[in-house]
Amino acid sequence: MEFKQTRQGYVDGLKELAKDHDNLVVLDADVAKATKTYEFEDEYPDRFFNCGVQEQNMLSVAAGLALEGYIPFASTFGVFATCRAGDQMRNSIAYPKLNVKIGATHCGISTGGDGASHQANEDIAIARVFPNMTVLVPGDYEEAKQATIAAAKHNGPVYLRFGRDAYPVVEEVHTDFTIGKAKLLREGTDITIITTGIMVSEGLQAADTLSQAGYSVRVLHLPTIKPLDVEAVIAAAKETKGIITAEEHSIIGGLGEAVAGVVGEHHPCPIIRVGVQDVFGESGQADELLDLYGLRAKNIVEAARRIL
Repeated sequence: MEFKQTRQGYVDGLKELAKDHDNLVVLDADVAKATKTYEFEDEYPDRFFNCGVQEQNMLSVAAGLALEGYIPFASTFGVFATCRAGDQMRNSIAYPKLNVKIGATHCGISTGGDGASHQANEDIAIARVFPNMTVLVPGDYEEAKQATIAAAKHNGPVYLRFGRDAYPVVEEVHTDFTIGKAKLLREGTDITIITTGIMVSEGLQAADTLSQAGYSVRVLHLPTIKPLDVEAVIAAAKETKGIITAEEHSIIGGLGEAVAGVVGEHHPCPIIRVGVQDVFGESGQADELLDLYGLRAKNIVEAARRIL
C-alpha cells in the first residue's frame, strides 16, 4: 500500500493551478517547511508572502488581496487558523464572503508528537459554523490535490483540511471531485459507513471485515463537510438499518453531528459517531494515537455490530 501526505497534495495542487491563474498567490505564517508551501515559493517567489507568526494578520492580508482580485491561499496549521485567527476568519473573510482559501495542515490527532496544543480536533466544527464558509476534508494525496483545484475555482471562502503524516492512497476516491457531492464507494443495504478525511481507508477496511461476515455494507465518502450532500445521507438513512460516521476530529461539531442533524430532521435512524471523544490529545506517534483514541477499522466494526 502506498502512503503519501495530503499536505503534499495541497502544494502540488497550488503549483498546478499557478500555471493558469496569474492571480493566485500563497501566504504562509512562517511554517512553510511544515505546510510544504516553500515548494511554491521556490517556483513562484513573487507570488509568495511569508506573513510571519501572525495568523490573524495573515488572514486580514488575504482578505485585502481578495478584494483586489487575487485568489489568496493562506496556509498554516489548522489549530492556529481556526482557534487563533477565528475572529479574522469570521469577520474579515466569511462575513463579507471574500474569495479567500485557508489551507490548514497538521489537523487531527495524527499530528502526533507536538501534542494537544498542535492537534486540531475542533477545527471542522469552528469552520463549518461560519455562514458562507465551504469546508473540504480530502481523504488522500490525490483527493487533496483535487480539492485544492476545486477550491480555487469556487468563488467564496473555503477551509481546506490536511494532515501531517503520510496516509494510504485510496484509489476509490480518485473520481471527479465536486464540492458538495458525496462519493459512493460501496453499495449496501444493511449498514452505512460514512467517512471523511483519512478515515476513508479505515472505513473501507471495516466494510471488508463486515462483508466477510455476511453483511451488506454501504460506504459513503464525504470530502465536503459543508455544504453536506443531504440527498446521499437521507438515502443512506432510508435504505440501510443505521449509520456509522468516522472522522479524525472531535465527535462534537464535525461530520457525525452534521450527518445526525440531517438524519434527525428527515429520516431518523440509529447513528454511532466514531471519532475523538470530548478530550484533548497527547503526544505520540500517529499510529499510536489512532489506536489510543479508537480511530481504527476495528472500532468502526464494533460500532456497526452494535446496530446490526
